[in-house]
Amino acid sequence: MNMNVLHTESSLGWGGQEIRILTESLAMMESGHRVTLACPPEATLFAVARQRGLPVAPLPIARKNVTGLLAMRRFLAHSDADVIVTHSSTDCWLTAVASLLIRRPPPMVRLRHISAPVPVNLPTRWLYNTASRLVITTGQGIRDRLIEVNGLHPNRVLSIPTGIDLERFSPGDRDTARERLNLPTDRPLIGIVATLRSWKGHLQLLEAFAALRHPTAILAIVGDGPQQEVLARRATQLAIPQDQLLMPGRQEDIPNWLRAMDLFVLPSYANEGVPQALMQAMACGLPVISTPVGGIPEMVLHDQTGLLTPPKDPESLRAALAGLLDDPQRRQRLAQAALTHARERCSTAIMLERMERALRRVIEENGPRSRR
Repeated sequence: MNMNVLHTESSLGWGGQEIRILTESLAMMESGHRVTLACPPEATLFAVARQRGLPVAPLPIARKNVTGLLAMRRFLAHSDADVIVTHSSTDCWLTAVASLLIRRPPPMVRLRHISAPVPVNLPTRWLYNTASRLVITTGQGIRDRLIEVNGLHPNRVLSIPTGIDLERFSPGDRDTARERLNLPTDRPLIGIVATLRSWKGHLQLLEAFAALRHPTAILAIVGDGPQQEVLARRATQLAIPQDQLLMPGRQEDIPNWLRAMDLFVLPSYANEGVPQALMQAMACGLPVISTPVGGIPEMVLHDQTGLLTPPKDPESLRAALAGLLDDPQRRQRLAQAALTHARERCSTAIMLERMERALRRVIEENGPRSRR
């Protein structure tokens, strides 16, 4: 049974959440399903979705207000979607309330991407328990919290981690990747690929790298975002030499940036599901260092598929960096285990199969809708 799926997203930014929406939507279209995205026209996702051939409807849903609510109501009243998948708080609330104002609305699924606590109050309980027919999380830890703290029934919450393209993200020759990126081939390269948001831990990584005092190591901070100027100032304050710090901004050729690295670091301290960049690094055969936040421990098993250090602890991070830089055999062992783990658990195909099954279940439980 082919489905007609509507995704809503109110976020204006760009990161793992938006990439999952795009990746999943395009994969479902390739499988024969109809997919539409509703999002603000000023969002980065809107432009990228159009460019990639995903049908996208411009709606003023960046904020919780009457304008957004009425726009969503009008859109849903004329939609023949079988199911709606919401992704952020604002579009979820607008969709839920708008659905009360029309006859036979499509059933709503809430996809929870991050590990930030969900408020425990009556309105949110209605949103998650009544308005949402199913809640999907990107990590088992997020699911467990919704059950234990927010009181959701286990049958109404599924964990479906984000999948990645294992053909695109795969091991490659380090020196070849560096030559393509015009990077030196004779120096150790520590890297992070992430939107420059505070909770990703870039500041802690800068402090750990400065304290490392490695004379030839290079730190590559790949990505852009609201913390860019803060990080540049902090690097200057820490007196990190210019030839040891790269901040190239947002890059399209992420696989080669990962292949060029000797170590991948993601020292997040909040709001993580199972980060795509972490899975991509592991799929490229990199040893990884991260933190036990959100769904990260589901991928990074300490000293088995990577290393975990306490969040907001630059000294522990420095020690982990130094230990791996000084021990190539341990790096290789962790890299191979990371690669095996990623290949077994992180494919787009696994995510797509589980999402299709979950959405079909919601549609079948809801019963047929009249087509316009």
